[in-house]
Amino acid sequence: MPTAKQLADTGYKTFSTSMMLLVVYGGYPCCARAYYYFCLHSSQRQAAEEQKSSGSHRTGRLFSLSREA
Repeated sequence: MPTAKQLADTGYKTFSTSMMLLVVYGGYPCCARAYYYFCLHSSQRQAAEEQKSSGSHRTGRLFSLSREA
């Protein structure tokens, strides 16, 4: 029969291990999503700078009423 101290130690170790796994396996998707966001954000910024420098930006409107090719 285990003593109260042994039960408490086992419970503490089990709880600590579960929290450690939660942090590791829960933190990975969070970091991956943040990395994806920053990569996407930087690629959008580069595309905007390239569009600005190329001069292909005509009016700034989504739709133009004139028939420009």
